Amino acid sequence: MTAANISTAFAFMLGIALIAGCSSVQNLTKQNVLTVKSNDGSSITYGVHGQGEVTIIFVHCWTCNHEFWKPQIEYFSKKHKVVWLDLAGHGLSNSKRKKYTMQAFGKDVAAVVNEIDGGKVIGVVGVDTFYTPFEYPKSEEEIDDFVKPFKNDFKAASEQLVRSMFTPEADPDLITSIVTQMSVADQEMGISAMYEIFRWNGKNVPSDLDNYSKKLRNINGAPTGKEIALHESVVLIHGVGHFVAQVKPNEFNEALNQIVAEFQTR
Repeated sequence: MTAANISTAFAFMLGIALIAGCSSVQNLTKQNVLTVKSNDGSSITYGVHGQGEVTIIFVHCWTCNHEFWKPQIEYFSKKHKVVWLDLAGHGLSNSKRKKYTMQAFGKDVAAVVNEIDGGKVIGVVGVDTFYTPFEYPKSEEEIDDFVKPFKNDFKAASEQLVRSMFTPEADPDLITSIVTQMSVADQEMGISAMYEIFRWNGKNVPSDLDNYSKKLRNINGAPTGKEIALHESVVLIHGVGHFVAQVKPNEFNEALNQIVAEFQTR
């Protein structure tokens, strides 16, 4: 997989790390930031840390920003080249788009990869994105029903959704921090992206999971600790919900470290 076809592959995911050969926006890190134009002219902000033969590119999830990956950026930049970015309409990046399609987000990532001369993508790691119990709404009617509360009260609906993604044992301060950041995201962007995530998944996930299975690994949460991995590509982190990397950064980093090492030996 090359940077050119990232926009039609896995760059849409709710949280990913591409392996190539949470603060409010006003408090985001603004030191050593760079920008590059995406396909539609949106200015994508990114940063580069560390050095190494392998480059790891962290892509945040829906209504989040690069600061959610802070523990991973600090850890992996000690041995690898690490790149973070804010997708259009998120964090420090602006937006010139009205429709937040997964293909457009993919082009944001591709723009950064091309700018840093990232080269061939040797692996993709989905973070609690694929092979999870969550059932995406598929029909337009189901999608409308799911999105309706967000249209009525985006902040309240976002808070309810995000809080449901944590286990009772999660740090309350961390929960509040993440909930606060995500619930104040731009409503127009958040609703558009939600529609497009569901539409994309309904049409493309089965075929793309087959097409890119050799390059895809997944690190998923296992809230009760009794879950069974739904695919051989999945590593489970027990006792954590959707926000695996934020709630259990050490265990997540260890799992990702092993996956990176696996990709390097190929």
